[in-house]
Amino acid sequence: MNRAQDPARVPRFLFVLLAIYCGASLIHFAHNAEFVRDYPNLPVWLTRSKVYLAWLAATSVGIAGVALLSLRFRLLGLLVVAGYAALGFAGLDHYWVAPLAAHSLAMNVTIWFEVASAAVLLAATLTLLLRSVRSPPAVDA
Repeated sequence: MNRAQDPARVPRFLFVLLAIYCGASLIHFAHNAEFVRDYPNLPVWLTRSKVYLAWLAATSVGIAGVALLSLRFRLLGLLVVAGYAALGFAGLDHYWVAPLAAHSLAMNVTIWFEVASAAVLLAATLTLLLRSVRSPPAVDA
């Protein structure tokens, strides 16, 4: 069996989607951090450094997923990556505290870029998970 047919192999496109989502997340969090006082109705205790720490915490979940995938823990790695992608929907919490119209164009663009890239990553990861569960890799004897 060649490498392209190896069911345990994680497709390269998943890593591309991970990189896009990670970048989108960084852009959103950086905008949040740098303009934390401009975002409507955010709690006063939320500071620039806390926003960056939150990004590091969320990103560490993605890093853990990639590490598990590289160690060939495919199912667990995909589950962790799916969890990382799901974290991207937390950006929608901005609309829980203030309506879309209360946010600037830049705020809305960074929020939706993160959410959209998270949705694509989550869909791809769940598809790979379903395929893995339906046809698990053969174990060499």
